[in-house]
Amino acid sequence: MISTAKGSAGTYLTGDNGRAVYLWVADSGGKSACSGTCAKYWPPVETKGKPTAGSGVKASDLGTITRSDGSEQVTYHGHPLYYFLVDKSPGQTKGQGNNGFGAKWWLVAPSGNAITTSASSSLGSSGGGGYGGSSSSSSSSGGWG
Repeated sequence: MISTAKGSAGTYLTGDNGRAVYLWVADSGGKSACSGTCAKYWPPVETKGKPTAGSGVKASDLGTITRSDGSEQVTYHGHPLYYFLVDKSPGQTKGQGNNGFGAKWWLVAPSGNAITTSASSSLGSSGGGGYGGSSSSSSSSGGWG
């Protein structure tokens, strides 16, 4: 089921277990360009049958594409949807603004547009990760400036 959640980047789409879903700007023509190693880090949001719309999502905006391996990937406004391997629980958006595999990954707004603002994760990690800087960091040690 595709639903919505609210976070520091605004309202964004979520998939199973409330995990954030992303679009990849390298995808075009309603086809996924992410396979192999890319799909290991950015697993496609898959479905068997018609995807279902949860709160804040229009069922008519959901669709599917058939991937090269034969699996069905959920789309929203024609954008193939993905999870980020590092996001383990609801509210985590560590993939936001990531430039992995040569193009940007963005959260998806209920309108179907990419949310192109970098979010600072309220769940944070001591490692920093480097998945997107924030100009208003509360840390005084080695910030992004």
